[in-house]
Amino acid sequence: MNEKINLHTHSSFSDGKNTAEEHILSAIEKGFTVLGFSEHSLHPLNPEFYSAVDSIWHMPVADFPSYVATINELKQKYADRIKILLGFEADYFVRPDVGTAIPDKTAYSQFKPDFLIGSVHFLNTPDGFFTVDHKVEIVQENLRRLYSKPDGTIDGKRVVCDYFEAERAMIKAGKFDIIGHPDLIRLRNGPLKFFDENESWYKEQLKLTAKAAAAAGVIAEINTGAIARGMMDDVYPSAQFLDYLYEQGVPVCINSDAHKCEFLDAAFDIAAQKAKRAGYKELTYPSGTTCFCVPLH
Repeated sequence: MNEKINLHTHSSFSDGKNTAEEHILSAIEKGFTVLGFSEHSLHPLNPEFYSAVDSIWHMPVADFPSYVATINELKQKYADRIKILLGFEADYFVRPDVGTAIPDKTAYSQFKPDFLIGSVHFLNTPDGFFTVDHKVEIVQENLRRLYSKPDGTIDGKRVVCDYFEAERAMIKAGKFDIIGHPDLIRLRNGPLKFFDENESWYKEQLKLTAKAAAAAGVIAEINTGAIARGMMDDVYPSAQFLDYLYEQGVPVCINSDAHKCEFLDAAFDIAAQKAKRAGYKELTYPSGTTCFCVPLH
């Protein structure tokens, strides 16, 4: 790539370990041309509703003005050295007893973001909800609690179908630029083995989701975050999912989902190889109301 770009960056405004300015200085040192911030958001919901089951990792609503002002100030401060973009990783969450959060540019218009990443972290069932990327033992506990069959085994097919159905609902209901880590449900499948990626029903879920993404005109990110944090030795999406996305004409970008400065460009070479293997010749990034492309070499 001639340009080095990352639009999925978490600072101390949400669950990142570094300040926004520390990320920027590191990005300049690493040779980035564009850096986008995308703090976790449940707008218009406040994240306190899940405090009983997890530490709060979404940005509280009260911090939005400070976040927006800080990034906009940093845009100007470093304008001659790097292009800084303001974004949100907007979670999809729909639950009658809590409320609704949908990644939608109209809902976020007051903050004037340069881009939105739409992501599904939560699985909602009538009996409760949980985040699919929580610690292994907590995901396992919730799978048993909410997805156990009469014989005591986990109904992995229902888990996975619920996840991708939520993602397709987000794509249909929302208006955003990038789908975040499109198959995050894979993250804990290595140790827990609750579904088989080679099953035909699983591949069908990927195909349906790729078709939905194509119809919506969104970009799918190739996310290297799990590699950087040692949670998985692969990117999201998987090779077979990338094949389906390519077949459907869904553009892709590469993002690190960095929570630390050192991971801003983690495994970008691996992600580029995966993209090229699927047939991609370029990466696509949002820029206001349009997109721009960067050749893959």
